[in-house]
Amino acid sequence: MSKYGWSLNAVAITFSITSLSLAFSTLFASKLQEKWGLRKLIMIAGLALGIGLILSSQASSLLMLYVLAGAVVGYADGTAYITSLSNLIKWFPERKGLIAGISVSAYGTGSLIFKYINAMLIDSVGVSQAFIYWGLIVTAMIVIGACLIHQAAEQGTVQATKTQEYTTKEMLGTKEVYLLFIMLFTSCMSGLYLIGMVKDIGVQLVGLSAATAANAVAMVAIFNTLGRIILGPLSDKIGRLKIVTGTFIAMATSVLVLSFVDLNYGIYFVCVASVAFCFGGNITIFPAIVGDFFGMKNHSKNYGIVYQGFGFGALAGSFIGAVLGGFKPTFMVIGILCVVSFIIALLIQVPKQKKEKEEEYRSVA
Repeated sequence: MSKYGWSLNAVAITFSITSLSLAFSTLFASKLQEKWGLRKLIMIAGLALGIGLILSSQASSLLMLYVLAGAVVGYADGTAYITSLSNLIKWFPERKGLIAGISVSAYGTGSLIFKYINAMLIDSVGVSQAFIYWGLIVTAMIVIGACLIHQAAEQGTVQATKTQEYTTKEMLGTKEVYLLFIMLFTSCMSGLYLIGMVKDIGVQLVGLSAATAANAVAMVAIFNTLGRIILGPLSDKIGRLKIVTGTFIAMATSVLVLSFVDLNYGIYFVCVASVAFCFGGNITIFPAIVGDFFGMKNHSKNYGIVYQGFGFGALAGSFIGAVLGGFKPTFMVIGILCVVSFIIALLIQVPKQKKEKEEEYRSVA
């Protein structure tokens, strides 16, 4: 940043672009998979991701940084993410929550672990060279991993589940897909905004030192990962809608406490850790819910539509915060949306299909 005189806020926009590009890519990943096959697609995505990072080392303008580290990296990341996740769920259609939990928690754990490697790289070789090393590392890991992937058989998946199979067009004709979008949007906006602002919230609202608030950031990341590991498998046993309903109660309570209660370190940490835990769980459960509602045959395409809630949620929190001019008004908006999503979670039902399937699903949800 100092080399080119870029501000921290200007560089930070790259993450928002990456998140939006990641979500956008999921709309088209399934079509690319049909054309190239899963293994080849993930290899190409790995190469594109690596090239984007390597070329980012030569970025001499913010526009280049936004295109390479933002749009290119995000698109490649999202393409590999959605197709590999859907493929895993298709292999084990009766344990969607468990498999999604393993997959999504691995995705989150990678960022938690490798940030320390990234810090060491930056300290030893500098930011520009670190981009090059990262590009080489991720390319090797993804391409090697892709060689081990086997694509799930579509016919076997359809026979293993009794859910009616919806095309994307048919899914868009149901009200449930839009309700699921609202719920995922709310969860992602809540989680991503608070996780991104944990340090600033601690310093400004609680009066913590920068060092203490930074330690809270690491702990919140751990709770986010725990939510992915715990709530996904739990949803297989007690029902996904029960879990999601509970998470919106917890998130609404947490943000309203942050808005109206005099904060100390304990209250602050419980609230932000709770939101991170619930967000981690929901980002794991929603792929399984889409499979439960609309079938597995077109899961990549269908979840790609609902997953746009992640992209818009990633931007909405910061946008609302900038418009309202503070944490507490933003928390209140998030709290209201969580209450709305809680009501939706209570009322939403599987789209009309075979009666026995609907009764089976609602008995556990």
